Amino acid sequence: MVNDLLRKELKTRKFRITAQRELIMKVFSDHFPNHMSIEEVYRNLLEKRSRISKATVYRTVELLSSLGLLRKIPIDEDIVRYELVSNETAGACLAVCTECGKTLRFSEPSLREITALIKKETGFEHLDTHLKVYGVCSDCLK
Repeated sequence: MVNDLLRKELKTRKFRITAQRELIMKVFSDHFPNHMSIEEVYRNLLEKRSRISKATVYRTVELLSSLGLLRKIPIDEDIVRYELVSNETAGACLAVCTECGKTLRFSEPSLREITALIKKETGFEHLDTHLKVYGVCSDCLK
């Protein structure tokens, strides 16, 4: 299903459908709903014996992000992660460990209430929300 969406979007925007693009989308699909760095995607492809350069992974992830198939999540100034765009990942809430950089997803149902209130009061149409909470994970606290 993910590769069907990829093919349709690439064809609509007149981009070529390549094996590398399909492989990278498959990595994100296989690890859904987790988000990944470009380095993690690259290592995953190497483990599967894919012969793809890190530069190709970087360019492809950036392209898929610009097409709206992947969501770019800046964790801090130096760390960026990506995830598949879906209804399940909309309104992502992340707990980010300031010691090891681990990120954990959690749900915050009241975000929906807040965005509904904003729309009611201002007419603002909400598209997406990202909440990041910084702290220290349980592993680093040990």
